[in-house]
Amino acid sequence: MSPNTIRLTMAQAVAKFLTMQKTVIDGETVPIFGGVFAIFGHGNVAGIGEALHGIKDTLPTYRAQNEQAMAHSAIAYAKASFRRRFMACTTSIGPGALNMVTAAALAHVNRLPVLLLPGDVFANRLPDPVLQQAEDFGDGTVTVNDCFKPVSRYFDRITRPEQIIPALRRAMAVFTDPAECGPVTLSLCQDVQAEAYDYPESFFAEKVWHIRRPMPDADEFAEAAAALLQARNPVIIAGGGVLYSEASQALRNFAERHGVPVMETQAGKSSLPHDHPLNMGSVGVTGSSASNALAEEADVVLAVGSRLQDFTTGSWALFKNDNLKIIGLNTQPFDAHKHHALPLVADARVGLDALNQALTGWQAEPAWTDKAKAGKDEWLIAADQATASTNAELPSDAQVIGAVQRARESATLVCASGGLPGELHKLWKAGGPGSYHMEYGFSTMGYEIAGGLGVKLARPNDDVVVMVGDGSYMMMNSEIVSSIMLGAKLTIVLLDNAGFGCINRLQMATGGANFNNLLKDTHHVTLPGIDFAAHAAAMGAIARKVSSIAELETALQETESADRTAVIVIDTDPLITTDAGGHWWDVAVPEVSDRPQVNAAREAYVKALQAQRAG
Repeated sequence: MSPNTIRLTMAQAVAKFLTMQKTVIDGETVPIFGGVFAIFGHGNVAGIGEALHGIKDTLPTYRAQNEQAMAHSAIAYAKASFRRRFMACTTSIGPGALNMVTAAALAHVNRLPVLLLPGDVFANRLPDPVLQQAEDFGDGTVTVNDCFKPVSRYFDRITRPEQIIPALRRAMAVFTDPAECGPVTLSLCQDVQAEAYDYPESFFAEKVWHIRRPMPDADEFAEAAAALLQARNPVIIAGGGVLYSEASQALRNFAERHGVPVMETQAGKSSLPHDHPLNMGSVGVTGSSASNALAEEADVVLAVGSRLQDFTTGSWALFKNDNLKIIGLNTQPFDAHKHHALPLVADARVGLDALNQALTGWQAEPAWTDKAKAGKDEWLIAADQATASTNAELPSDAQVIGAVQRARESATLVCASGGLPGELHKLWKAGGPGSYHMEYGFSTMGYEIAGGLGVKLARPNDDVVVMVGDGSYMMMNSEIVSSIMLGAKLTIVLLDNAGFGCINRLQMATGGANFNNLLKDTHHVTLPGIDFAAHAAAMGAIARKVSSIAELETALQETESADRTAVIVIDTDPLITTDAGGHWWDVAVPEVSDRPQVNAAREAYVKALQAQRAG
């Protein structure tokens, strides 16, 4: 070993490298990795496990209960940190590794950084096949970890200890690139984890990473500015990129100076506070009437940091102005060019500030801005009616949302799937940036509680409230235990509608029979009577079931100062949803059916397709 090298195992080199990566937040240099989630097995316990033990006082290792869940927690940590900090996850080989693939896809879709370190087979292949190794009959280089390739921004299989040097450097470049940001998978062969190498000391030098802010191209900028100058009825769609760029103030400045209404995607909600007069609220399939009415007439849409998925665009049937122009302000060219948009490839904050200055003196038509504000006033009346308290035996999701909002007004809200995201997108009154945490890019059932844990670790002073349906709770609830172990208190509001209520409603809307969604409509011998409060209590949570909205509000107030995670269960109506707002969504209806309900739905579907924009 030369004087300028240090002899370490590959796993020790990984651990040491992670501790030396830093970033600057609010003027303070801090570790860029907030910790490592780990579930150990024979594919990582001897290598990575021993290495993490050696740095446990510098980089904490958190024990999770489920590999997919721990990766959800790590991803939520990055999202709640606006991608400024992130985490790593390590598993054994085989099923432990594959359990993280769904989470990798979630991170990939949402453009969120997470370092996945699954164990892999022996590089030397001498003991093959090892326990939990799936063999490919025709390709000796393939392992199950190849499944990570399509859902990773960067993938590498480490078969020699020195390969970790370029691999980790590439990983950090991906994490800190606003355009390429996403999951990185470094598949660590288990024998190589334990092999030693003389690593250059320079590999472990402290590195402070800064997120770049790309400036707009002059020609693209000129074209975008010209389009806005000609606009009479412009709108802004605020996507998640506004939050990741920390561009909320720039968005506010632009909107106020030029009188442009703002509407928010699921990822972008909380870009402006709900009570800002130019915040029209949600847009698209789950949009407010205020936003969608404007979107239908808009002649220019400035889409900031949005990937313009179908829920935002109403399956591209929302925008009805024949002369519509879309400006895609995005760090990622793939997103900036979508649907024949005028691309403006740049950082959201930089781009908005530049447009704000270039458009000095220009404003949207005053009548357009006035119409927007009047539409918002009308929407707020409808939203307040939907969330008002009730004595109904089975309240709606909206009425539960109203109770949570009244009892915990300043909470950071976490959710992900089912019917709740649509109701929350419309109705939740978000305050500061990041106070609304919705995973709807992949809409992953089971994210909610694990995601809440990640949010709490990233923002320990926040009052984190998780709203989750019974179906999603049944899929993944194990991180209640982790939250209690880690002292990361959550308040979990569990809405029990006895099945998959959201998809049941969609089934009915497309002419389908009630089938296999609500528990009563499934093939069963005995209907289960699930005591969710008892289940949560068995995992160590404070738990109670309430029978009314009034009891729910009381329980929320009483558990706000509790010393550990609390789960509050309430039965809800599976059929009621908020009628106000919303827009058509393209869900294909069968062209041929023996059932008249399906044929009628098909006829309506074909008619609706005529409003879709092509190209």
